[in-house]
Amino acid sequence: MSEDRTLTSAERKAWRALYETHGLVTRRIESDLHAAGVGSLSDYAVLYALYEAPGKSVRLAELADAGMLSRSGLTRLVDRLESDGYLRREPFLDDRRGTLAVLTDAGTEEMRRIWKIYSAGIARYFAAQLSETEAEGITATLRRVVSALGGD
Repeated sequence: MSEDRTLTSAERKAWRALYETHGLVTRRIESDLHAAGVGSLSDYAVLYALYEAPGKSVRLAELADAGMLSRSGLTRLVDRLESDGYLRREPFLDDRRGTLAVLTDAGTEEMRRIWKIYSAGIARYFAAQLSETEAEGITATLRRVVSALGGD
């Protein structure tokens, strides 16, 4: 596909709708999380990445490479999550320069508290506006984009 191709009106509208929807929904969910006194969506992203990883641990460099946040933003977030007891740092045995972030039991519990509010927000602000068929169509379309960009 040519990099200088002009977007059609429908393509511009689709992008704008996706962009606007994501912004509105995530801001509402962040507000709900704050009101509930639990962590942020960024906290959840890191805690969930650790939860899903083998041994519930990930090299800090891999978290940074995943592009969740800037390297400095990720460092500050990991510092705070460690201070709160939600993860701990351990040396990466295969590379003395590397450090692992390891999920703690408290981190798993915080992730679950966040998910309770997060999933309710997804249901209220996003899913409630869609039929099952529409949700399946959006999923198929966005999965195709993710695949084309080399994501999983």
